[in-house]
Amino acid sequence: MTELPLVTRVRPFIEVNQLCAASHVTAAELYALPQRRQDESLDVYHLIRPEGAAHLDRPHVFVHRMKLYREEITGIFGFPVTTPERTWLDMAELLSVDEVVAMGDSCVRVPRPEFEGRDMPLCSIADLQRIVDRHKGKRGLRKAKEALKLIRVGADSPQETMLRLAIVRAGLPEPELNVPIITDDGTRHHEPDLSYRKYKIGIEYEGEHHGDASQIARDITRSERYAAVGWTEVRISRRHMVNDAKPAAAKVLVALAQAGWRRGS
Repeated sequence: MTELPLVTRVRPFIEVNQLCAASHVTAAELYALPQRRQDESLDVYHLIRPEGAAHLDRPHVFVHRMKLYREEITGIFGFPVTTPERTWLDMAELLSVDEVVAMGDSCVRVPRPEFEGRDMPLCSIADLQRIVDRHKGKRGLRKAKEALKLIRVGADSPQETMLRLAIVRAGLPEPELNVPIITDDGTRHHEPDLSYRKYKIGIEYEGEHHGDASQIARDITRSERYAAVGWTEVRISRRHMVNDAKPAAAKVLVALAQAGWRRGS
């Protein structure tokens, strides 16, 4: 039996109750934001109500009653949902700092219209800063403030975010994200997931789909392109992300050292 889409399952709980909006885990799922897999039933939905609103007791509903401004509610799929920036701030209470960074990166990234049907980020870093400034004393605020310093525009996946954080924490220079390789003659080539233009190093994170035959062929072609333009390719997979991604950072360090980088340089 095919499971009904989340929007269909949660709609009845919102439509029969005033002053409600989908929030927290449910809102994050509706926006397709990365989050930790929850150890709870898929039939539990998170709603938010303003402080002072009457208590709401419904089966399968987790109700959060907290300070809520009207402009922090938007419409999606025809019913109210907390805005992306408010959803991000609410989720800071439930996630680790790194996970809050990954969610923030996903909020501010520039989407690819051909795949996602939109060309604007869900929100900006300035929007995240404003929501943090507005909710002084909110639970999770410390983590949100710490994460805000680390959020960058350009990451296409939470794995890319985690890899970037591991590289920086290892004392290596911060890489650029999805910036195209442009050769001396002005030719624009592909965009490495992470890169160091100064050292001509591109870092590619290979997900599970890289085991497909067609993807393997594309990866070989990509490696040939790296060689043709005089760049070094560093390929990272899930096995390099264990132990806080220290193996991944070590692999990047080797490439940087071979290219002439030295600590303190």
